[in-house]
Amino acid sequence: MRSLLIAALFAAAPALASEDIADQYPDSLLYSKPVEFIPGVWSAIGATAPPTYENAGHNNNLSFIVTGAGVVVINGGASYGLARALHEEIKTITDQPVTHVFNENGQGHAMLGNSYWVEQGVPVIAHEDALHEIEQYGGMDLETARRVTKERAEGTEVVLPTKTFSDDYTLDMGDTRIEARYLGPAHSPGDIVIWLPKQSLVISGDMAFHERMLPIFPETITRDWLETWDAEFEALGATYVIPGHGHPTNMDQVRRYTKGYLEYLRARIAEHIDAGGDLADAYYVDQSPYRHLDTFEELATKNAGRVYEQMEWE
Repeated sequence: MRSLLIAALFAAAPALASEDIADQYPDSLLYSKPVEFIPGVWSAIGATAPPTYENAGHNNNLSFIVTGAGVVVINGGASYGLARALHEEIKTITDQPVTHVFNENGQGHAMLGNSYWVEQGVPVIAHEDALHEIEQYGGMDLETARRVTKERAEGTEVVLPTKTFSDDYTLDMGDTRIEARYLGPAHSPGDIVIWLPKQSLVISGDMAFHERMLPIFPETITRDWLETWDAEFEALGATYVIPGHGHPTNMDQVRRYTKGYLEYLRARIAEHIDAGGDLADAYYVDQSPYRHLDTFEELATKNAGRVYEQMEWE
């Protein structure tokens, strides 16, 4: 049964994830019930859509590793309530305590649940750049969460990570080695990946996307992201990938929808610049090969404009 599940996840096509799919776990604030991807590694897959009241802000993947010597959670969650809901699910799976929480970056859906985990006495670990992001923008992220998810954000406050690192942070728990690594500039400041070398599995955070279009923020330097991908992320040689958004899959799929998309968009913008095109028209370069991805309508034109602004000065 497990092998069939893994095969189905590996073959997951974008049609499996949609902004139009209703909440898959109505008895919980979580958008979906956690699923065991490979033995001991679980993930509650978030909606492939912007945060909404209906999905309670659970639009990224909340993962955890049951090691035999404790549970390690990847992502604080988008609110106090979401973190608590994930913890309740963990308690139905194992009696082992949660011993560590990692924030994959400084974005709201990765860290606003810190308010719950720190209250439980669990150390929260993040990259030093993610800490700076939370210090600078955490208040705005909290305001947005309260506005969008209303009472579902009750109890949520901005709580900083309790530990930070610059390059890597390793846990050896039972027979499980967990390596939190900063690979270099990627989607947002402080992006880290969680590498399980024994299992050849990477919980990639926003280094890699699947099933939904990736957003390019003003601080997302796409050339640097591609360099980090080629020099560091590919070098992991991962067999299994739990991306920041979208179902668990493999390197071929995240390469197609992350590196492939970035390279494609940069090529179209380069052609536009070479032809003397301006910013106003750059928004409408052809991105039709990626139209099937969720959030295409929300993000495609913004992405094109931001890449133009970057490449104009490269």
